[in-house]
Amino acid sequence: MKIIDWYIISKYLGTFLYTLTLFVVIIIIFDLSEKLDDFLTANLTFWQVISLYYAGSIPFYVNMLSPLINFIAVIFFTAKMADQTEIVPILSGGVSFNRFLLPYFVSAFIIFAFNLASNLYVLPYTNRLKNSFENTYVKKGDAYTKNNIHMRLDENTFIYIDNFDNKTKIGSKFNLDKFKGDVLVKKLIAEQITYDSVKHTWRLRNYSTRYINGLKESLTSGAYGTTKDTILDMRPDDFSAYDNVFENLSNKELSEKIKKEKIRGTGVWNDLLFERYKRWLSPLSAFVLTLIGVALSSRKVRGGVGLPLGIGILLSFGYIVLGQFAKMFSLKGGISPLFSVLAPTIIFGLLGYYLLRKAPK
Repeated sequence: MKIIDWYIISKYLGTFLYTLTLFVVIIIIFDLSEKLDDFLTANLTFWQVISLYYAGSIPFYVNMLSPLINFIAVIFFTAKMADQTEIVPILSGGVSFNRFLLPYFVSAFIIFAFNLASNLYVLPYTNRLKNSFENTYVKKGDAYTKNNIHMRLDENTFIYIDNFDNKTKIGSKFNLDKFKGDVLVKKLIAEQITYDSVKHTWRLRNYSTRYINGLKESLTSGAYGTTKDTILDMRPDDFSAYDNVFENLSNKELSEKIKKEKIRGTGVWNDLLFERYKRWLSPLSAFVLTLIGVALSSRKVRGGVGLPLGIGILLSFGYIVLGQFAKMFSLKGGISPLFSVLAPTIIFGLLGYYLLRKAPK
């Protein structure tokens, strides 16, 4: 590593950190002004808001803004170097353009490693703070109740719950069907089902069980008001009414959840796979956007930094929008979650390769 390499690395990371801090502060100000009424209505103290909400929100904002800020930072300081005729002497001094890219990719690797570690080991825990706070104090409506639940517990067992309240841990109109092959052999019905968080069992109220053996049937039922405890391979968390619950899972919990939901067929398997692939693959954007940023802004243009910076901001938002469309098509349109996560990186990677070939050498 030469002096010029350290110079570029310091410029890159310094601009990135400064711009990221500035944007996070601005977002917090807007977020605070938007949610201030909710905080006051809930009679929350300043310390509660900081420790329970913003301690979880700031890492989320840092991770969300990182691709955008990374791109803007590269374009800003590289275009400034080009405008001040700092790049031309480097290239004319015998340094190849590929060698010139080395400190950029070293910096991109540092950001990549930071974002990957954040995705895997920090965000699942800070998201619990943020989402728990939002679900309790910010989101309106009957956010605890989930209706019309169909779930497969194992290869032969299916359950249905008309509605489940995650606050009281009580569900109504519970049905359990057990099959042997394609033949129904047991049907359990209960007016109410309640989770016992101490015993980790489910309590059935006003229940009846029908056993079917060919043309023979037998029925057992408890007297009205009686209860029965049973063990089922499901938990109240499986019936969360919130869309952000998967963000709170650790990697181990996420892997276990993926295995269960693949069998259950509840419709959230793609959501879980998307979350897993996003954690591992989204940090790759640091390399792709760095490549595009350098190729786009290394040429000296009339007007200084403004033109490449404007193009960079436009492309940054294009990357974010493309990522959101890919997520929507993955969750709702049946596209592979792996492809959806990689699609923006692949498309912009091809764009970066094209711009690199056209960049001044």
